[in-house]
Amino acid sequence: MNQRFSPFMSRRRVTQLLGLSLLAPRVWASEKSSGEGLGAASANGQGKTHSDNALSPPPLDTMNVMLDWYVNPSHGPLVVAAQKGLFEEYGLDVQLSTPADPSAPPKLVAAGRSDLAVSYQPQLHLQVDQGLPILRVGTLIGTPLNILMTRADGSVQQLSDLKGKKIGYSVGGVEEVLLEAMLHHAGLTMEDVELVNVNFSLTPALISGRVDAVTGAFRNFEPAQMAQEGVKGHPFYIEEEGVPLYDELILVANAEALPKQRDRISRFLKAVEFATMWIINHPEESWEVFKSWDASLDNEVNRKAWDASLPRFALRPAAVDARRYQEFGQFLKERGAIEKTASLEELAVDVNRIPSK
Repeated sequence: MNQRFSPFMSRRRVTQLLGLSLLAPRVWASEKSSGEGLGAASANGQGKTHSDNALSPPPLDTMNVMLDWYVNPSHGPLVVAAQKGLFEEYGLDVQLSTPADPSAPPKLVAAGRSDLAVSYQPQLHLQVDQGLPILRVGTLIGTPLNILMTRADGSVQQLSDLKGKKIGYSVGGVEEVLLEAMLHHAGLTMEDVELVNVNFSLTPALISGRVDAVTGAFRNFEPAQMAQEGVKGHPFYIEEEGVPLYDELILVANAEALPKQRDRISRFLKAVEFATMWIINHPEESWEVFKSWDASLDNEVNRKAWDASLPRFALRPAAVDARRYQEFGQFLKERGAIEKTASLEELAVDVNRIPSK
């Protein structure tokens, strides 16, 4: 159900209509001088007049946004903005879609088949290094979500206890780089552990004892999933274990198409920013709005994940932390994950930045 947020109408739409009303006297004067005023139009049976068209709301600009995965609480600001009609208040018709392949969204953006995609800062560095023409234009989650998790009642109580243990993972690549850095921080190497590909069954593998730890778990979801099964998880936060801070969920756009898309993306991010503030101000009501997107979202795990996500939503989604991108690029370069460190301009942009004179 699409719920409109009527108080916001006073900000953009009313300004538009006021601007159009100021045009009305000029339209009227033009019609009078040409002898084609309201009476003439009616007499000629022409239906709508010029002034009627002038007062019509401007058409909405369409934007296609590909999520990184199925809809979940991490996408809260996007879903709430859609459900509350905020995108429309900024003149946008936004279509949110989910991928069949989680690795596909940035590639679809690069190919011009989607306007925006939800992705991850670590992957952005690798993809730009590989020549993919994409840029970070916004942030949804401004902290890492990634954790290494063990059972609270298990034998691994500190990272050094991982020696000789099995670690489950879902996706290789950058996840292995992060794990290697964490192990190094604890005085271990990759040779000290056994990696087990558990696909996307991180929690079941850990609960069943198939592995002693899992990497790539999200701190706002997997602990809640484990708790539902009656098992308490023990999270190790990667930023406390030798990995630089980074933005977990970001929005990427086609770098070559950005000049034409900049205004639309700016309006999109303004709607997301307003939605984020509304979520923070109204955590209970915003949960109700979020779960109204689809009945399948209304469950205890998602409810707990929603609460855990609130403090991690980016309050200024357009803003860029330049040092964060530079330091993480250097981190990946030092570990051989990328060939060269890209400049900030090659990685990220603040579409709301006012050019210096």
